[in-house]
Amino acid sequence: MKYLLFLLLSTPLFAQQPFENEIRAFARQDSVSPPPASPIVFVGSSSIRFWSSLAQDFPGKPVLNRGFGGSELSDVIRYSDQIITKYKPRQIILYAGENDVAIGKKTGKQTYDRFVTLFKYVRFKLPDVSFVFIAIKPSPSRRQYAPEIDEANRLIEDFLKKEENARFVDIRPAMLGPNGQPIPALFRSDSLHMLPAGYERWTEALRTVVE
Repeated sequence: MKYLLFLLLSTPLFAQQPFENEIRAFARQDSVSPPPASPIVFVGSSSIRFWSSLAQDFPGKPVLNRGFGGSELSDVIRYSDQIITKYKPRQIILYAGENDVAIGKKTGKQTYDRFVTLFKYVRFKLPDVSFVFIAIKPSPSRRQYAPEIDEANRLIEDFLKKEENARFVDIRPAMLGPNGQPIPALFRSDSLHMLPAGYERWTEALRTVVE
């Protein structure tokens, strides 16, 4: 909560915020095509944004994609009221943190701290909402950040084990081959973003979790 207030108060009132255009685009989408009532909000960075088959992967579920590429947990915190809480979702499914480490150069502990700030704020606004965190994936192009990413995943998983109606979904085993390395066929040529085959594995991992 304190971190959220810091973000809101430390930025000049009329300054252009990062990703402001993307957030405005979501508002325009809502005005043209109203979102479902009590949706399942998928939110986070580009791995959510590029999940174009979301509705097909979870048929009959009121899914709503609010991913914006390049975002860090700090950005999800900043816009949480516009992209999460305003929808009064039945469930939140978050993928974020990879960019905090790889782009923002945050440690695993700092990434975890950001996650806790977001989680506590959302729970303050929506006490009964189901919350799911998708483990930070093993991207081949970001192997050098593996120790910090592993630390973030470990801390977040341990935290969520102690929370009611919260889950950590570990998609990493499904993305690794027998050699323990990421399966290249799951990734685009940039070795970062996923191909449909990657999303198929995520869908399977989440199938029994999505409400």
